[in-house]
Parts: sequence; structure tokens; C-alpha cells
Amino acid sequence: MGLVKTHEFWMARALQLARRGLYSTHPNPRVGCIIVRDGEQVASGYHEYPGGPHAEINALNQLSGSAQNCTVYVTLEPCSHTGKTPPCVDALIKASPQTVVIAMQDPNPLVSGRGMKKLQQAGIEVISDVLKIQAMAINAGFVNRMVQNRPLVRLKMAMSVDGRTALANGLSQWITSEAARQDVQFLRARSSAILSTAKTVIADEASLNVRLEAKQLGQQVPVRQPVRVIIDSHLILTGEEKLFSIEGDIWVFTCSQDKAALARFTRPNTQIFQLQADADGHVDLHALMQKLAAMEINEVHSECGAGLAGALIQNRLVDELVIYMAPSLLGNHAKGLFDLGEISIMSDQIKLDISDVRCVGNDIKITATPN
Repeated sequence: MGLVKTHEFWMARALQLARRGLYSTHPNPRVGCIIVRDGEQVASGYHEYPGGPHAEINALNQLSGSAQNCTVYVTLEPCSHTGKTPPCVDALIKASPQTVVIAMQDPNPLVSGRGMKKLQQAGIEVISDVLKIQAMAINAGFVNRMVQNRPLVRLKMAMSVDGRTALANGLSQWITSEAARQDVQFLRARSSAILSTAKTVIADEASLNVRLEAKQLGQQVPVRQPVRVIIDSHLILTGEEKLFSIEGDIWVFTCSQDKAALARFTRPNTQIFQLQADADGHVDLHALMQKLAAMEINEVHSECGAGLAGALIQNRLVDELVIYMAPSLLGNHAKGLFDLGEISIMSDQIKLDISDVRCVGNDIKITATPN
């Protein structure tokens, strides 16, 4: 007896295609498309890079013959508006498939449902919410930006078994293994922005860039460098740190009004943004996230010290926590992982939902969500 090829079977294949754009589609969502005729796949496509053809167009261009009597599987509702490319829904209507199966509606409230409605008005059957949860997961940052007006925030930290992240003198390189550091490169590559602080940039001589090649990412297009977002509330950076000489855009966020300090940043890859301060005189993190969302940042990958890490958690801005735990002990005088202030009663503890635990080299990688 042969395999029964259900809507879920074909949508799973379309989602596999969508993942091929994991590192390259920013700020657009990752989308895959499969076209099926008489129970067999006859064409496929995925969205590879912004400004390029969308998944549906790539699949239709690959199709031999008419799309009539075909079923189109697409992981996101076909776009119904003109952006950098014409609306995909119009191309589908012109191709006239029998059915379009959609994993999830477009989360953009300005366009959600319009693509499906146009297809139905053209006499095309529409089936939706097939593997919706899986489709939302692959575009969690895009969904966050559209629905919550802020990007998804992934906080990466590294620690010893006794929960320490640096020696008392500040030395932290390297706690984890080369394999773990290589794994982090893939987290950076899928992100829209890498977030850190001026203190971390200075202390670690940080570059905060992606050091992988296109072949390692499984893509044909050049490697995209995420924007490096640096919180420098009081402008202690000079603009001459190693970070600024490395290819890629840098956005420095401050609440300083010091004109002389602002004038230090003259490199063409650097922009300075002034935001309101919070009660402690630091850049307001909620205002920062809203600004990043307005600038089409879907996923933020944060690598920082205990101060910002604790502040992100206390402000309920961490959607995913990734901790690499090295098989070592650094002792009581070493620095802790998070600055959360004093927690004096157990009911105030911040609990985590652990979704994944695996070995990476000699280290343990823990993925969790603050509960």
C-alpha cells in the first residue's frame, strides 16, 4: 500500500522549501510553494531573497503546461499588494489552479485575508490553516513584528556548570567550545539584527558579525550581514572600535544629547538614534523594540552581559533563551549569568519552559522560553 499524500504531506514539503530561505529573506517572510497535479509534484519554489520572485512565482515559472486541475500548496497567504514585486495572488488567478492550500494567513493586519478572498472570488477553492503552527514557527519574528509591534528576541548566553559567564577580572573568552561558537554563527545568520551593549563591545573587542560562507548556509545568494544594534546610553564608544571597521550596518541607540560625542561617529556604515531614557537613565528597551519593528527588524539575536540580559528578561522581552553550558567550573567570584537583582521569595523566581536540550561538541545547548 502506497503512502497517502495528504494536504499535510505536501505542506510539510513546502515548509522544507521555505526553510531554505532561513538566512536570506530578511525582512520578508520565509515562504515555500509546491504545485501538485494528479497526486504528483510538478513544480516547486521558495522565496530566496528580498526583491526577488516570491515562492509562488518561482513555482509557476517552473511549471510545464497549465495550472488548471492543479493544487497549489503555499506556506503563507499569497500577497495581494504591490511591494518590490507584483501581487502573487494575481499570478495565481491568471494561472487558474483548482485549489490553493495555505498554511497560515498573512499576519499583517492591513492585508490579512485579502489574498484568500481574491482567490475565492475568482472561483478558486481555498483551504487554510494546514500545518499552521509549523508555518508560524518558521516566521515567528515576522509574526511578532506584525502582531505585537516588536521583533522576536532571542537571548544567547554562555556559562559554566556553576552558572558563571566570566571571571571576576572580566575575562570570558572562551568558556564554550569551538563547536558551540560555530553553532552560534547560524543563530546570528538567521537574525535580522544582533543586539549588544557598548560595554560588551569594548570588553570583548566584539565584531558581532556572521563568519560563515554561503555554502555553509546552503544558499546561492551572498551572506547577509545582520544589522549590529548597540545600546550605548551615555555614548562611551569612540567610533574607532574594531566593530566599526567591519563590513555591515551599525545602529547605535543612545539617550545622550552630547553633541561632541555624537560627532565622533562619522563612518558611513553607522547611524545614531536618540531614544527616550527609562527611569534608570538607560535607553528604554520597549521604545527600542518598537523602533526596530518600525525599521523592519523581525528577529533580534542578543549577545550581551548580565546587565542587559537581566533587563531584557525583567522587561518580558525575551521570547527565546539559548544557553550553552560548558563542562567547567569558574567559582563563586566569577560573574553571574543574569543581573536580576535580589529575589527574596521563591514565588518571584523566573521559571523557564525548556523546549530542547542537546549536545554541541562538549557543551550542552539548552533552549527555553521564560514562563
